[in-house]
Amino acid sequence: MEKIRLQKFFTDMGIMSRRASEKVILAGNVKINGVTAKLGDKVDPENDTVVYNGKVIKPQTSKKRYIMLNKPLGYVTTANDEKGRETVFSLLTDVGERVYPVGRLDMYSEGLLILTNDGELTNHLTHPKHNINKAYSVILKGEISPEVLHNLNSPMEIDGYKLKPVKVRVVSTKNGNTNTLFTLSEGRNRQIRKMCEKCGLTIMRLTRISIGKLKLGELERGKWRELTPSEVAYLKGEKDNI
Repeated sequence: MEKIRLQKFFTDMGIMSRRASEKVILAGNVKINGVTAKLGDKVDPENDTVVYNGKVIKPQTSKKRYIMLNKPLGYVTTANDEKGRETVFSLLTDVGERVYPVGRLDMYSEGLLILTNDGELTNHLTHPKHNINKAYSVILKGEISPEVLHNLNSPMEIDGYKLKPVKVRVVSTKNGNTNTLFTLSEGRNRQIRKMCEKCGLTIMRLTRISIGKLKLGELERGKWRELTPSEVAYLKGEKDNI
């Protein structure tokens, strides 16, 4: 079989994105036939032995699965949590295949999470050039002033990085709190939480409600469903609408 780059091997196996693969390779966590791998290495999936964190990665023979989960509060998106917290995989025991999250939601966030064993789709959705918008319903403590709303919509730097434009609008005010909609074209680590902290705001609830035109809809919290063929084609960029 023709050799492929190690990063592509990981995405084909549904393990992680190419960018994530580069990090673990540079960290020395991958071996090919007993030799520590380096960037640029290629492998023959059928004949080479690839070991990641002490485990042999075997070629994937299972069918491709595409799952939407309504992640509840209190769950983490890692497969194994060193602190013993509940993981989203405990909600997927009846899926029948090993799937992996495309991006993450932190423990205190909820909502739409895509999981798949299709590495190419993972790479497509996480690559910066595709700029797939993600929308979040964010309930903020108290009411926010026009000045603060303006600041949220203005250029902002977080952790030394200049964020891409974010659209924030007020949806409603209820019980003294403000329901807002954040639309992001990228997903920096805990971006919305850091933006709100910088503006002196307290988040009461944070829910991802859509990825592009793919919406959470009426899916119950803690439940999952298969994506439809048209939804998968849309996420892969093969069609413009669902």
